[in-house]
Amino acid sequence: MAVPFEALIPYGIILAMFGATGAGLSKFRNWQNGGKRARRSIDQWDRQMMDRDRRLTGFLRGQSDAPLAPAGFEVNNPWRVEKRFT
Repeated sequence: MAVPFEALIPYGIILAMFGATGAGLSKFRNWQNGGKRARRSIDQWDRQMMDRDRRLTGFLRGQSDAPLAPAGFEVNNPWRVEKRFT
């Protein structure tokens, strides 16, 4: 016995919604990374360089080829120090 095509319409809608959600999340992640692919297997060195790039350019995935750091970067220290006991 054949299945009427009206019974397949909800499955088509569900499939379209999953596809639209996946495409939207993929586009958002691509936009969030500055048009670059997502990074994988990030180690401590990569995190340190990403933090330095964020402090230099203001964007996590941004990189600068300028030979001199921008003004104010010399006091932009990533080290978090605790206050001294007095």
